[in-house]
Amino acid sequence: MTSPAAPLRRLIDLPGVNDLEYRAILKRDFAEPEARAEFPEIDACTTALFGLTADEAEAVERPADWDDIECKAAPVQVAAFEAAGWDVTDDKRRPLRVLGHFSGPLWLAVRGVAGSLPFQAESTEPEAWVTKLAAEAKRFRKR
Repeated sequence: MTSPAAPLRRLIDLPGVNDLEYRAILKRDFAEPEARAEFPEIDACTTALFGLTADEAEAVERPADWDDIECKAAPVQVAAFEAAGWDVTDDKRRPLRVLGHFSGPLWLAVRGVAGSLPFQAESTEPEAWVTKLAAEAKRFRKR
């Protein structure tokens, strides 16, 4: 019996990311790399979440087998992030506008090269098999 895949962690659910995404919707230039100089809250958010800014992530020396995934097109990164356990899309399954600010630090943290991933508490919801077993026990008691 195999266990179901773990749910994906959503980048937009991390503290501050949804606010930055909203600002990028209102002002397109906010999603551009140059915006980090004008809006320090972008670097503050990436530092709080991953321990390094996008500029610091660019300066990190990559391992020899690094595939430059952070430079690939957003749809390619979305698929790769999903394979790594992360959802980097909005509620309509579009890549986040601010993904460019987060992809470098997130890739480095996911792959254990630099930075760190934000703490995620254990889920308090029971696994599917526990719920199914409880339902079967309830039906059995009714017989």
